[in-house]
Amino acid sequence: MLNMLATLAEYERELITERVHAGITAARQGGTKFGRPLSDPVVVADKLKLVTEARAKGRTAEDAAKLVGWSRATLYRHQQALAARESTTV
Repeated sequence: MLNMLATLAEYERELITERVHAGITAARQGGTKFGRPLSDPVVVADKLKLVTEARAKGRTAEDAAKLVGWSRATLYRHQQALAARESTTV
């Protein structure tokens, strides 16, 4: 009896998965974009400029990042991305 219930539960789970994938496919065909929206590079550049100025005045990385609403890790990630972009363009 338990084997039959387990089989039915597994079958139902497969149906649910198929429906979810069908819904996602239909949404993508309809133009829906999934995931976190990309940051505007102009806004990121402006914030990096403010942070760089604050760091030049003696603020810590954490304090400078908080000025623009970022964490210290986000600041470092954007600085690394900027350095990588600059090294590929040079």
